[in-house]
Amino acid sequence: MESNFKVVIVGGGSAGWMTAAYLSKALKHSVDICVVESSNIPTVGVGEATFSDIHLFFEFLGIREEDWMPECNASYKLAIRFVNWNAEGRRFYHPFQKFDLIDGRRAAEWWLKLKKDSQPCDYSCFSVPAICDRQLSPRYLDGSVFDSKVNSYLTEARKDDRPLLLEDLQIQYPYAYHFDANLLGKFMSRYAKKRGVKQMLDEVVDVQLAENGHIQTLVTREHGPVQADLFIDCTGFRGLLINKVFNEPFISFLDSLPCDSAVAMQVTNDVEREGINPFTTATALSAGWVWNIPLYHRIGTGYVYASPFISSDDAERELRQHLGSRAEGCKALHIKMRIGRNRNSWVKNCVAIGLSSGFVEPLESTGIFFVQHAIEQLVTHFPDKSFVEENIKSYNRAVAELMDGVREFLTLHYVAGTKQDNAFWKATKHDLAVPEGLAERLRLWKHCLPTNRTINQKYHGFQSMSYCVMLLGLGHCPERALPALDYMDNSKALAVFEQIRRRTDYLTATLPAQYEFLKTRYPAEESVLREVSIS
Repeated sequence: MESNFKVVIVGGGSAGWMTAAYLSKALKHSVDICVVESSNIPTVGVGEATFSDIHLFFEFLGIREEDWMPECNASYKLAIRFVNWNAEGRRFYHPFQKFDLIDGRRAAEWWLKLKKDSQPCDYSCFSVPAICDRQLSPRYLDGSVFDSKVNSYLTEARKDDRPLLLEDLQIQYPYAYHFDANLLGKFMSRYAKKRGVKQMLDEVVDVQLAENGHIQTLVTREHGPVQADLFIDCTGFRGLLINKVFNEPFISFLDSLPCDSAVAMQVTNDVEREGINPFTTATALSAGWVWNIPLYHRIGTGYVYASPFISSDDAERELRQHLGSRAEGCKALHIKMRIGRNRNSWVKNCVAIGLSSGFVEPLESTGIFFVQHAIEQLVTHFPDKSFVEENIKSYNRAVAELMDGVREFLTLHYVAGTKQDNAFWKATKHDLAVPEGLAERLRLWKHCLPTNRTINQKYHGFQSMSYCVMLLGLGHCPERALPALDYMDNSKALAVFEQIRRRTDYLTATLPAQYEFLKTRYPAEESVLREVSIS
């Protein structure tokens, strides 16, 4: 790699500084990196939830939980709890666990045969729902993770200093995180600047192109011209470079994912009295759903809704009613979301990462996951000054396939459910455009549960377990168990379900409460409260 290769990242925040931090470690001293960010652009700071694969990001950077979590008001996340997403109004969990195998068949298949009418699938097949109900931590007070496979895998992974890529993950981490994304951006900024990344507080007022159509110069208000070889657009929904300079077309997903707006709040939480939920909650309301992300000192919450079905004022009113007394005196932030992706996220010498690349409603906490995946792919496809077109096409294909796959999985949340109690939820069953192939798969999944061969084959972060849990929770259940199980002995399956029950009883009896665990890791309360106000 050429030693004088220069990278300019336009826009800071979590996307910009995560990119700067990762590049500074992955490429070491081979590139000069500068982040140009404006101090005048407001940030949201309503709380962020993640995939469990975010562990790979922190592991590669060599950052320990005890270093970054207190700085970002972070807490643990073991699952997403869905409330009122089916006709019966039942709640169910989408956990970070895999199914046990019984005679080569997943526990969920045996659940359909043996336990369907006695206990929900998530509670029969996993320990996480019971852990969540009791607000427990995934770590014991000595720091060990309740899943021993994770401890041994991390020990092996740390033996060499190399990136662990999302697509190569060999295990299912049993937990992810909730954190303040603004504070994470600040933490990543400090990390990156210690590794030589430069920061320029300024605004881009003009962009000059070279004869070959590449960006040649950014003109900033205070520092004048800034030149680089590669420009990374982290300017959020504005898409300052990718859309406004290169006019790259944006492909809307609104025909499949109808929620285009949100109203967000920060509300208080008495963690000593109420504890800290180790899960994100998604609660269905009249025209969308409410997220609840419990941080260490507060809760980030908001109503994601479809604007054709409810006004912004009515959405805020419904959110406040849902929150009750917690919402008193809380300021609301109204957000218009751009749902979809760019046709290409890499054009000429410009790569869009984060919201400028694409976004889907935050139903499965994919925002930071998109950023992490894009950064990994950028390092894999990192260019020299010739900018080989085949390399750029390969990057764009990886990013597009990921987002399109997530679009399909999230569409399933709407079209596969049984909830149809008003105009919005009826529309989700009859008026949405179903991505190509999903309708056929849904018909198949009425007869058998999804497998890794029958889900979308392009990498998009979700395995068949996630599809199974969502379909069973939503009410899209196979009409019967696999016929092959009729010819197999039930005794081993019954023994495994009993083993899961005993394991759950042991974990719920021995794991500490999440608040109990975190308060031993956090400094004194008055010094850790670092709020970033909504503006």
